[in-house]
Amino acid sequence: MSALRYGISLSRNSLFKGKVQQKVSIIVGTMMARNLSTMQVTKNMMFISDKKFEGNISNLQLVPADNKPLVIMLPWLLAEKKHVNKYAEIYTSKGFNVLSISLTPWQLLWPAKGTQLVANDVLKFITTNTTNAPLFLHGFSVGAYMWGEVLVKMAAELPKYQPVIDRVVGQIWDSAADITEIPVGMPIAVFPKNVVMQKALRKYILYHMKTFHKVATVHYLRSSQMFHTNIIRAPALFFLSKTDPIGAESSNQRVRENWESMGMQVYWKCWDKSPHVGHFARHAEEYKAEWMNFIDKVYGDEQRQCIQAKL
Repeated sequence: MSALRYGISLSRNSLFKGKVQQKVSIIVGTMMARNLSTMQVTKNMMFISDKKFEGNISNLQLVPADNKPLVIMLPWLLAEKKHVNKYAEIYTSKGFNVLSISLTPWQLLWPAKGTQLVANDVLKFITTNTTNAPLFLHGFSVGAYMWGEVLVKMAAELPKYQPVIDRVVGQIWDSAADITEIPVGMPIAVFPKNVVMQKALRKYILYHMKTFHKVATVHYLRSSQMFHTNIIRAPALFFLSKTDPIGAESSNQRVRENWESMGMQVYWKCWDKSPHVGHFARHAEEYKAEWMNFIDKVYGDEQRQCIQAKL
């Protein structure tokens, strides 16, 4: 089967078709995962807390309001909930709530009808729920691209979103993938154990990015540009490895250099050998130590500033 025919067949597959719903029925009931309570906000957004949310969500607004700090988590493509929950559990144990943002491959391939609609919902949620301050970012792999789409929208209406920008106190990027790594990472995410299918999908993605430049690739480029020039200047921590072909050291290093040139404080943890988005699993003690130290630095500073402002 040619890469083109394979791509067409994928477009018919329910995995890629999952059309983004602008109106999604809100599931108020919760599911318990160990010590977590989760509530579906939209098709792509999951609200995670350490206790059952007794209210409801109306037009993406929590009723009643919740004043806990919020982590915006941007997982890797097709991340399983049990893996996302491992990170969420640690945040909730620290007093945070988590808003997890998921993507489908279809939404990634067609940004105008996919990731950009998700970005709209993310922005609406965090601008509507203003009591969730401060904000914290924790992104993985393609989550960097997803956040880049959010940055594009904020930059287009900077006065409107400046309060959101000011609320972000820290950001963690684990195996962040740039546009050049989409043809490498997406096939592995979709077909993790099938090398033949990975090669076929990789050919199709290269074809897709070339053929649909105006409706897809230009958006990848713009998102990448916004991620590199970042209008959010909060301190950042990078987790990566020298052997990761998707969250490549070279592309992450360019982001680091750009951010540091703008005066941002960037912390860096790079292992000689570690799998893509598998650093926590492979180096649990080191990862968690760096992670907790970073939270204590940036969130501790935020708390101290709030206390001083009230004195």
